[in-house]
Amino acid sequence: MGDPRRIRKKYSGPRHPWQKSRLDEERTLIREYGLKNKKELWKINSKFKKFTNQAKNLITLTTEQGKLEKKQLINKLARLGLLSIDANEEDVLNLNAKDIFERRLQTLVFRKGLAKTMKQSRQFIVHEHIRIDGKKLTSPSHLVTLKEESTIEFCQTSSLSDHEHPERTTSKIIEEEAVKEEKEKKETKKEKKQTKTGTKKEKKQTGTEAKKEKNQTKTETKNEEKQTGTEAKKEKNQTKTETKKEEAAK
Repeated sequence: MGDPRRIRKKYSGPRHPWQKSRLDEERTLIREYGLKNKKELWKINSKFKKFTNQAKNLITLTTEQGKLEKKQLINKLARLGLLSIDANEEDVLNLNAKDIFERRLQTLVFRKGLAKTMKQSRQFIVHEHIRIDGKKLTSPSHLVTLKEESTIEFCQTSSLSDHEHPERTTSKIIEEEAVKEEKEKKETKKEKKQTKTGTKKEKKQTGTEAKKEKNQTKTETKNEEKQTGTEAKKEKNQTKTETKKEEAAK
């Protein structure tokens, strides 16, 4: 007859089916993490909501049972690499769904360079090429702990375990190209900074030179005005002395 228990869904879908912002976010996450369908996305979102709701309920509890449940939740998230052991319930609320996506086996296989793309990492896992701690796993949505992360590798019976396999060599080439691109980006950033500093220095120099020229012109105009003023005074004095002499002669 089989198991008489009722099998329930382990996830909850969206409340409203047609929301453009939500649909766009789901589409980008499916492309970024190579998901098969939206069920996988909704499962991880439901796990994220479960963690946040549990943290919200535990913040208000001050009993011994509440403290024990807080420790259990934080230890669980610390084993998954989502939080540190010294974290609080408020740190749980600061988590995002992307943090849980990053702990999936599919994403870690891709991040370690064992696959070229997210879809290829999913293919390797489903076709039993990947193992964790000596055990084969065929579920790409498996959440990997920190202890298990270092044991992700190809199976010995798999043809991909050979370093000279064409897929492995292409992945190495892609990694080298990525490193080169990063170096080129850093060099371009340095050049841009140097050019910006050079232009700033040139602007400062031009500004100082312009100020000097303005000051020189001001001093020259002041000197000219002084000279003209002294000459005018001299002429006035001469005219006064001449008029006095003429009056005295008369």
